[in-house]
Amino acid sequence: MKSIGLIEVSGVTAAIDCLDIMCKSADVEFVTWERKLGGRLVTIVVEGQVSAVTAAVENAVANGLKKPVSSAVIASPHEEVERLLRLSASRMKK
Repeated sequence: MKSIGLIEVSGVTAAIDCLDIMCKSADVEFVTWERKLGGRLVTIVVEGQVSAVTAAVENAVANGLKKPVSSAVIASPHEEVERLLRLSASRMKK
């Protein structure tokens, strides 16, 4: 895995908007998403090169439908973080 970018936002529609902005603004790929509190908080995870992920997250934070609750870029995620993301992504395929 390369670097990862995360954006947590309120609502599924706003999360999908953030994902669309991130994928259109930089060379990143969708990894997974997590919905908590009945979909009121949604975390979108993308991966790519550090510069692309940083640009994608910053662009989505600045131009999304809603202001994110939080956002982060992890340049070189630990193998346990990668394992957690693979587990999350595997649940999407079911």
